[in-house]
Amino acid sequence: MANYIIVGGDNKEYGPVSDAEVRLWISEGRLSAESRVKAEGDAEFRALAQFPEFAEALKPQHPSGADHPALTVDEILNRDYELDIGGCIGGGWDLLKNNFGLIFGAFIIAILIQLACGGALGLVTAPLNKYILSAPIGIRLACNSIYSVAYILVSGPLMGGLFLVYLKTIRKEPTGIGEIFAGFQQCYGQLVLGLFIMTLVNTACMLPFQYVFQSNVGPLLDQLQQLQQLQNDPAKMQSQMASLAPQFLPAISHCIPILLACLVPVIFFAVCWQFTIPLIIDQRVNFKVALGMSWRMVFKHWWLVFGLLVVAMLVSVLGFLGCCVGILFTTPIGIAAMMYAYETIFGSKRNQPNQGS
Repeated sequence: MANYIIVGGDNKEYGPVSDAEVRLWISEGRLSAESRVKAEGDAEFRALAQFPEFAEALKPQHPSGADHPALTVDEILNRDYELDIGGCIGGGWDLLKNNFGLIFGAFIIAILIQLACGGALGLVTAPLNKYILSAPIGIRLACNSIYSVAYILVSGPLMGGLFLVYLKTIRKEPTGIGEIFAGFQQCYGQLVLGLFIMTLVNTACMLPFQYVFQSNVGPLLDQLQQLQQLQNDPAKMQSQMASLAPQFLPAISHCIPILLACLVPVIFFAVCWQFTIPLIIDQRVNFKVALGMSWRMVFKHWWLVFGLLVVAMLVSVLGFLGCCVGILFTTPIGIAAMMYAYETIFGSKRNQPNQGS
Protein backbone atom coordinates (compact mmCIF):
# COMPACT_ATOMS: atom_id res chain seq x y z
CA MET A 1 0.00 0.00 0.00
CA ALA A 2 1.45 3.36 -1.07
CA ASN A 3 1.98 6.15 1.42
CA TYR A 4 1.83 9.88 0.69
CA ILE A 5 3.16 13.15 2.09
CA ILE A 6 0.63 16.01 2.14
CA VAL A 7 1.19 19.78 2.21
CA GLY A 8 -1.66 21.26 4.25
CA GLY A 9 -3.32 24.65 3.97
CA ASP A 10 -0.83 25.93 6.57
CA ASN A 11 2.05 24.90 4.23
CA LYS A 12 3.20 22.25 6.71
CA GLU A 13 3.92 18.67 5.63
CA TYR A 14 1.81 15.82 7.02
CA GLY A 15 2.33 12.10 6.73
CA PRO A 16 3.17 9.65 5.57
CA VAL A 17 -0.51 8.70 5.27
CA SER A 18 -2.14 5.82 3.44
CA ASP A 19 -4.23 6.11 0.27
CA ALA A 20 -7.32 5.35 2.38
CA GLU A 21 -6.57 8.35 4.60
CA VAL A 22 -6.06 10.54 1.53
CA ARG A 23 -9.50 9.51 0.22
CA LEU A 24 -11.01 10.23 3.62
CA TRP A 25 -9.49 13.72 3.67
CA ILE A 26 -10.82 14.34 0.15
CA SER A 27 -14.35 13.35 1.24
CA GLU A 28 -14.05 15.68 4.25
CA GLY A 29 -13.03 18.59 2.02
CA ARG A 30 -9.56 18.81 3.59
CA LEU A 31 -7.90 18.03 0.26
CA SER A 32 -8.75 19.22 -3.25
CA ALA A 33 -7.49 18.57 -6.77
CA GLU A 34 -4.99 21.42 -6.28
CA SER A 35 -3.53 20.12 -3.00
CA ARG A 36 0.21 19.39 -3.14
CA VAL A 37 1.06 15.73 -2.61
CA LYS A 38 3.91 13.34 -3.26
CA ALA A 39 4.22 9.60 -2.89
CA GLU A 40 7.01 8.28 -0.73
CA GLY A 41 10.07 8.09 -2.92
CA ASP A 42 8.96 10.93 -5.24
CA ALA A 43 11.34 13.85 -5.55
CA GLU A 44 8.77 16.63 -5.98
CA PHE A 45 5.25 17.49 -4.90
CA ARG A 46 2.47 17.41 -7.51
CA ALA A 47 -1.18 18.46 -7.61
CA LEU A 48 -3.39 15.71 -6.24
CA ALA A 49 -5.30 15.70 -9.54
CA GLN A 50 -2.18 14.24 -11.19
CA PHE A 51 -2.51 11.00 -9.20
CA PRO A 52 -4.85 8.73 -11.24
CA GLU A 53 -5.61 6.56 -8.19
CA PHE A 54 -7.55 9.49 -6.67
CA ALA A 55 -9.42 10.58 -9.80
CA GLU A 56 -12.66 8.94 -8.71
CA ALA A 57 -12.46 10.36 -5.17
CA LEU A 58 -11.96 13.89 -6.52
CA LYS A 59 -15.16 13.84 -8.57
CA PRO A 60 -17.90 16.11 -7.07
CA GLN A 61 -20.01 14.09 -4.69
CA HIS A 62 -23.57 14.78 -3.60
CA PRO A 63 -25.58 13.14 -0.83
CA SER A 64 -28.02 11.74 -3.37
CA GLY A 65 -25.26 9.35 -4.49
CA ALA A 66 -26.08 6.76 -7.11
CA ASP A 67 -29.70 7.86 -7.51
CA HIS A 68 -28.59 11.31 -8.67
CA PRO A 69 -25.02 11.22 -10.00
CA ALA A 70 -23.21 14.49 -10.58
CA LEU A 71 -24.07 16.02 -13.94
CA THR A 72 -21.50 17.01 -16.51
CA VAL A 73 -21.23 20.61 -17.73
CA ASP A 74 -22.95 19.72 -21.00
CA GLU A 75 -25.79 17.94 -19.19
CA ILE A 76 -26.39 21.02 -17.05
CA LEU A 77 -26.29 23.44 -19.97
CA ASN A 78 -28.67 21.35 -22.08
CA ARG A 79 -31.47 21.20 -19.52
CA ASP A 80 -34.14 23.65 -18.43
CA TYR A 81 -35.42 24.50 -14.96
CA GLU A 82 -38.28 26.08 -13.06
CA LEU A 83 -37.47 28.54 -10.30
CA ASP A 84 -39.87 28.91 -7.37
CA ILE A 85 -39.07 32.31 -5.84
CA GLY A 86 -41.31 31.82 -2.83
CA GLY A 87 -39.94 28.33 -2.26
CA CYS A 88 -36.35 29.60 -2.35
CA ILE A 89 -37.08 32.34 0.20
CA GLY A 90 -38.99 29.89 2.40
CA GLY A 91 -36.15 27.40 2.13
CA GLY A 92 -33.70 30.12 3.14
CA TRP A 93 -35.75 30.94 6.23
CA ASP A 94 -36.01 27.27 7.21
CA LEU A 95 -32.29 26.76 6.68
CA LEU A 96 -31.46 29.65 9.00
CA LYS A 97 -34.04 28.62 11.58
CA ASN A 98 -32.99 24.97 11.72
CA ASN A 99 -29.22 25.57 11.49
CA PHE A 100 -28.95 28.99 13.11
CA GLY A 101 -25.56 28.59 14.79
CA LEU A 102 -23.86 27.35 11.62
CA ILE A 103 -25.56 29.59 9.02
CA PHE A 104 -25.52 32.79 11.08
CA GLY A 105 -22.06 32.12 12.54
CA ALA A 106 -20.46 31.54 9.14
CA PHE A 107 -22.05 34.72 7.79
CA ILE A 108 -20.94 36.86 10.74
CA ILE A 109 -17.35 35.59 10.59
CA ALA A 110 -17.19 36.28 6.85
CA ILE A 111 -18.57 39.80 7.36
CA LEU A 112 -16.16 40.56 10.21
CA ILE A 113 -13.16 39.40 8.17
CA GLN A 114 -14.19 41.54 5.21
CA LEU A 115 -14.77 44.55 7.47
CA ALA A 116 -11.36 44.03 9.07
CA CYS A 117 -9.67 43.81 5.67
CA GLY A 118 -11.53 46.90 4.47
CA GLY A 119 -10.52 48.75 7.63
CA ALA A 120 -6.90 47.71 7.26
CA LEU A 121 -6.91 48.80 3.63
CA GLY A 122 -8.45 52.12 4.69
CA LEU A 123 -5.74 52.70 7.28
CA VAL A 124 -3.01 52.00 4.75
CA THR A 125 -4.50 54.34 2.15
CA ALA A 126 -5.73 57.09 4.52
CA PRO A 127 -2.49 59.14 4.31
CA LEU A 128 -2.86 59.19 0.53
CA ASN A 129 -6.48 60.38 0.43
CA LYS A 130 -5.66 64.09 0.58
CA TYR A 131 -3.36 63.69 -2.42
CA ILE A 132 -5.80 61.50 -4.35
CA LEU A 133 -8.68 63.99 -4.06
CA SER A 134 -6.59 66.69 -5.72
CA ALA A 135 -5.01 64.36 -8.29
CA PRO A 136 -6.07 64.17 -11.97
CA ILE A 137 -9.26 62.20 -12.65
CA GLY A 138 -7.37 59.31 -14.25
CA ILE A 139 -5.25 58.77 -11.16
CA ARG A 140 -8.30 58.90 -8.90
CA LEU A 141 -10.09 56.26 -10.98
CA ALA A 142 -6.98 54.09 -11.09
CA CYS A 143 -6.62 54.23 -7.29
CA ASN A 144 -10.24 53.15 -6.82
CA SER A 145 -9.59 50.18 -9.11
CA ILE A 146 -6.45 49.19 -7.18
CA TYR A 147 -8.40 49.21 -3.90
CA SER A 148 -11.02 46.92 -5.44
CA VAL A 149 -8.41 44.44 -6.67
CA ALA A 150 -6.74 44.29 -3.25
CA TYR A 151 -10.11 43.60 -1.61
CA ILE A 152 -10.86 40.79 -4.08
CA LEU A 153 -7.84 38.79 -2.88
CA VAL A 154 -9.74 38.09 0.34
CA SER A 155 -13.42 38.47 -0.56
CA GLY A 156 -13.34 36.04 -3.52
CA PRO A 157 -12.22 32.92 -1.62
CA LEU A 158 -14.18 33.99 1.46
CA MET A 159 -17.43 34.20 -0.53
CA GLY A 160 -16.66 30.80 -2.05
CA GLY A 161 -16.24 29.23 1.37
CA LEU A 162 -19.43 30.83 2.68
CA PHE A 163 -21.44 29.54 -0.28
CA LEU A 164 -19.97 26.07 0.23
CA VAL A 165 -21.11 26.01 3.87
CA TYR A 166 -24.66 26.92 2.78
CA LEU A 167 -24.71 24.36 -0.04
CA LYS A 168 -23.44 21.52 2.14
CA THR A 169 -26.01 22.37 4.80
CA ILE A 170 -28.78 22.29 2.18
CA ARG A 171 -27.52 18.90 0.98
CA LYS A 172 -27.20 17.61 4.55
CA GLU A 173 -23.47 17.02 4.03
CA PRO A 174 -21.01 17.31 6.93
CA THR A 175 -19.69 20.85 7.27
CA GLY A 176 -18.72 23.43 9.86
CA ILE A 177 -18.06 27.13 10.29
CA GLY A 178 -14.38 26.58 9.56
CA GLU A 179 -15.27 25.63 5.99
CA ILE A 180 -15.70 29.31 5.12
CA PHE A 181 -11.90 29.23 4.72
CA ALA A 182 -12.08 26.40 2.18
CA GLY A 183 -11.72 28.90 -0.66
CA PHE A 184 -8.21 29.77 0.53
CA GLN A 185 -7.20 26.12 0.22
CA GLN A 186 -9.31 25.07 -2.77
CA CYS A 187 -9.58 26.94 -6.08
CA TYR A 188 -8.08 30.12 -4.60
CA GLY A 189 -6.74 31.44 -7.88
CA GLN A 190 -9.93 30.63 -9.78
CA LEU A 191 -12.13 32.31 -7.15
CA VAL A 192 -9.99 35.45 -7.25
CA LEU A 193 -9.99 35.50 -11.05
CA GLY A 194 -13.74 34.92 -11.24
CA LEU A 195 -14.53 37.81 -8.92
CA PHE A 196 -11.85 39.94 -10.62
CA ILE A 197 -13.48 39.56 -14.05
CA MET A 198 -16.92 40.42 -12.66
CA THR A 199 -15.53 43.44 -10.81
CA LEU A 200 -13.57 44.55 -13.89
CA VAL A 201 -16.68 44.48 -16.09
CA ASN A 202 -18.75 46.35 -13.49
CA THR A 203 -15.98 48.93 -13.11
CA ALA A 204 -15.87 49.45 -16.88
CA CYS A 205 -19.65 49.90 -16.96
CA MET A 206 -19.45 52.49 -14.18
CA LEU A 207 -16.59 54.50 -15.72
CA PRO A 208 -18.87 57.15 -17.32
CA PHE A 209 -20.50 57.81 -13.94
CA GLN A 210 -17.16 57.79 -12.13
CA TYR A 211 -15.75 60.31 -14.60
CA VAL A 212 -18.75 62.64 -14.30
CA PHE A 213 -18.80 62.28 -10.50
CA GLN A 214 -15.09 63.02 -10.16
CA SER A 215 -15.43 65.97 -12.54
CA ASN A 216 -18.40 67.56 -10.76
CA VAL A 217 -18.28 66.42 -7.14
CA GLY A 218 -14.57 65.62 -6.78
CA PRO A 219 -13.38 69.27 -6.75
CA LEU A 220 -16.00 70.12 -4.14
CA LEU A 221 -14.83 67.28 -1.91
CA ASP A 222 -11.27 68.51 -2.32
CA GLN A 223 -12.32 72.01 -1.23
CA LEU A 224 -14.23 70.54 1.68
CA GLN A 225 -11.12 68.72 2.82
CA GLN A 226 -9.06 71.90 2.56
CA LEU A 227 -11.50 73.66 4.88
CA GLN A 228 -10.22 71.49 7.71
CA GLN A 229 -7.13 73.66 7.70
CA LEU A 230 -9.31 76.55 8.91
CA GLN A 231 -10.27 74.90 12.18
CA ASN A 232 -8.48 77.68 14.05
CA ASP A 233 -10.72 80.23 12.30
CA PRO A 234 -14.29 78.92 12.80
CA ALA A 235 -15.95 82.04 11.38
CA LYS A 236 -14.08 81.85 8.08
CA MET A 237 -14.56 78.09 7.92
CA GLN A 238 -18.32 78.44 8.42
CA SER A 239 -18.51 81.20 5.81
CA GLN A 240 -16.75 79.13 3.17
CA MET A 241 -18.81 76.04 3.97
CA ALA A 242 -21.98 78.12 3.56
CA SER A 243 -20.85 79.13 0.06
CA LEU A 244 -19.74 75.59 -0.81
CA ALA A 245 -22.81 73.67 0.36
CA PRO A 246 -25.26 74.95 -2.30
CA GLN A 247 -22.93 73.70 -5.04
CA PHE A 248 -23.28 70.04 -4.03
CA LEU A 249 -26.93 69.58 -5.05
CA PRO A 250 -26.56 70.67 -8.70
CA ALA A 251 -23.26 68.78 -8.96
CA ILE A 252 -24.85 65.56 -7.73
CA SER A 253 -27.99 66.08 -9.85
CA HIS A 254 -25.82 66.08 -12.98
CA CYS A 255 -24.49 62.65 -11.98
CA ILE A 256 -27.80 60.90 -11.31
CA PRO A 257 -28.91 60.31 -14.97
CA ILE A 258 -25.46 58.91 -15.81
CA LEU A 259 -25.60 56.67 -12.74
CA LEU A 260 -28.99 55.25 -13.75
CA ALA A 261 -27.79 54.59 -17.29
CA CYS A 262 -24.65 52.83 -16.02
CA LEU A 263 -26.61 50.66 -13.59
CA VAL A 264 -28.52 48.95 -16.42
CA PRO A 265 -25.56 46.92 -17.75
CA VAL A 266 -24.18 46.48 -14.20
CA ILE A 267 -27.42 44.84 -13.06
CA PHE A 268 -27.64 42.72 -16.21
CA PHE A 269 -24.12 41.33 -15.83
CA ALA A 270 -24.48 40.87 -12.07
CA VAL A 271 -27.59 38.72 -12.54
CA CYS A 272 -26.08 36.68 -15.38
CA TRP A 273 -22.93 35.93 -13.36
CA GLN A 274 -24.69 35.47 -10.04
CA PHE A 275 -23.62 31.82 -9.67
CA THR A 276 -20.00 32.09 -10.84
CA ILE A 277 -18.39 31.84 -7.40
CA PRO A 278 -20.50 28.89 -6.15
CA LEU A 279 -19.87 27.07 -9.43
CA ILE A 280 -16.10 27.41 -9.00
CA ILE A 281 -16.05 26.16 -5.41
CA ASP A 282 -18.72 23.47 -5.85
CA GLN A 283 -18.17 22.11 -9.36
CA ARG A 284 -14.38 22.73 -9.30
CA VAL A 285 -14.47 24.33 -12.75
CA ASN A 286 -12.19 27.18 -13.83
CA PHE A 287 -13.44 30.75 -13.81
CA LYS A 288 -14.03 30.87 -17.60
CA VAL A 289 -16.27 27.80 -17.51
CA ALA A 290 -18.09 29.11 -14.42
CA LEU A 291 -18.76 32.50 -16.02
CA GLY A 292 -20.10 30.81 -19.14
CA MET A 293 -22.25 28.31 -17.24
CA SER A 294 -23.79 30.96 -15.02
CA TRP A 295 -24.48 33.24 -18.00
CA ARG A 296 -26.10 30.57 -20.18
CA MET A 297 -28.30 29.08 -17.47
CA VAL A 298 -29.43 32.37 -15.94
CA PHE A 299 -30.14 33.85 -19.37
CA LYS A 300 -32.77 31.12 -19.95
CA HIS A 301 -34.92 32.68 -17.20
CA TRP A 302 -33.17 35.99 -16.50
CA TRP A 303 -36.23 37.73 -15.13
CA LEU A 304 -36.93 34.93 -12.64
CA VAL A 305 -33.40 35.10 -11.23
CA PHE A 306 -33.59 38.89 -11.18
CA GLY A 307 -36.92 38.67 -9.35
CA LEU A 308 -35.42 36.35 -6.73
CA LEU A 309 -32.54 38.78 -6.19
CA VAL A 310 -34.96 41.68 -5.76
CA VAL A 311 -37.05 39.74 -3.23
CA ALA A 312 -33.90 38.66 -1.36
CA MET A 313 -32.77 42.30 -1.18
CA LEU A 314 -36.20 43.37 0.05
CA VAL A 315 -35.93 40.78 2.83
CA SER A 316 -32.60 42.33 3.80
CA VAL A 317 -34.11 45.82 3.71
CA LEU A 318 -36.81 44.67 6.12
CA GLY A 319 -34.04 43.61 8.48
CA PHE A 320 -32.38 47.01 8.09
CA LEU A 321 -35.63 48.72 9.05
CA GLY A 322 -35.73 46.57 12.19
CA CYS A 323 -33.31 48.77 14.13
CA CYS A 324 -30.61 48.15 11.47
CA VAL A 325 -29.25 45.13 13.37
CA GLY A 326 -31.97 42.95 11.83
CA ILE A 327 -30.12 42.97 8.51
CA LEU A 328 -27.56 40.62 10.08
CA PHE A 329 -30.33 38.05 10.45
CA THR A 330 -32.18 38.61 7.18
CA THR A 331 -29.20 38.73 4.81
CA PRO A 332 -28.31 35.04 5.45
CA ILE A 333 -31.87 34.18 4.37
CA GLY A 334 -31.25 35.89 1.03
CA ILE A 335 -27.92 34.10 0.56
CA ALA A 336 -29.51 30.74 1.41
CA ALA A 337 -32.35 31.48 -1.04
CA MET A 338 -29.81 32.02 -3.82
CA MET A 339 -28.12 28.73 -2.94
CA TYR A 340 -31.47 26.95 -3.20
CA ALA A 341 -31.81 28.55 -6.64
CA TYR A 342 -28.31 27.28 -7.46
CA GLU A 343 -29.35 23.75 -6.50
CA THR A 344 -32.44 24.01 -8.70
CA ILE A 345 -30.45 25.27 -11.69
CA PHE A 346 -27.15 23.39 -11.38
CA GLY A 347 -27.70 20.60 -8.83
CA SER A 348 -27.76 16.89 -9.64
CA LYS A 349 -31.47 16.89 -8.86
CA ARG A 350 -34.14 19.55 -8.71
CA ASN A 351 -34.37 20.23 -5.02
CA GLN A 352 -37.66 21.34 -3.59
CA PRO A 353 -36.55 24.46 -1.67
CA ASN A 354 -39.33 24.32 0.90
CA GLN A 355 -38.22 20.82 1.80
CA GLY A 356 -34.52 21.51 1.88
CA SER A 357 -34.05 22.26 5.55
